[in-house]
Amino acid sequence: MSSSASRKRIRKDPATRRAEIVDTAAQIALAEGLECITLRRVAEELDVRPGLISHYFPSADDLVAEAFGCAATGELDALIPPERPEGTPKDHLARFLARTVGDAYDSVSRLWINARHLSRYRPVLRDRVLEQEAAWRGRLGDVIRQGVAAGEFHTDDVPVAVIQILVVLDGLGAHANSGTADRSPAVSRMAVTTAEHALGLPVGALARPAEGAAGPEPGAVPDSPTAP
Repeated sequence: MSSSASRKRIRKDPATRRAEIVDTAAQIALAEGLECITLRRVAEELDVRPGLISHYFPSADDLVAEAFGCAATGELDALIPPERPEGTPKDHLARFLARTVGDAYDSVSRLWINARHLSRYRPVLRDRVLEQEAAWRGRLGDVIRQGVAAGEFHTDDVPVAVIQILVVLDGLGAHANSGTADRSPAVSRMAVTTAEHALGLPVGALARPAEGAAGPEPGAVPDSPTAP
C-alpha cells in the first residue's frame, strides 16, 4: 500500500480549510510573487489533491485576489491596528511611519508592485487592490482625524494629508525591487517629513526608531478563520 493511500486525511470544517488555503497562497505570494500561485502549487504545499483547492476556488484568479487581500490586510493590521487602546494619535502615527522602513516592509512593497501590475489584466485582483487602497486611506484617515480632534494635528483637509503621506510611501516602495539599503537618512525619513509638514508638526515630532515599534511584523498573515 502506498504511503499516500495509508496516510490519514484530517477533515477540517470549511471555514478552517478555506483560511488554510488562503494563508498558504498568501505566503507564496509574499515569498515568490502572485504569479506563482496556482491551484496545484497550493495543493502541493498543503499535501492535498488539487481538486480540494478547486472546490473552494474554481478560478485561480479568485485565489490570487484572496491571497493578496489576506497579505495586505495583515500588513495594514500590523502597521495601524484596528483597535488602538493605548497611546495618542501622534504615537500611533509615529509607530506606523517607523514600521514602513526595513526588509519586512520592502517585501510587502514588492507584493503591492506585483499586484498593481497584474491588476491591469485581472479584474478580480483589480477590485481587491482598490478595496485595499481604500482600507489604507480609511485607517490612516481615522488616526489623523483623531489627532485633529485631540489638537495634536493641524490640517483642514484630512483626505489630502492622507494622500500626501501614502504617495510618498508608494514612491519609496516602488524601489523595493531595486534595493533600498543605500538610501540616505533623509530619503528614508521622507514620509515622516511629509507627515510632519502636512499635519503642522515641528521637525522630529514623529521620529521613532523602527526597532522600538512593538507588534507583529508587517506582512504577517492574520490568524483568523476567514480572510478578506
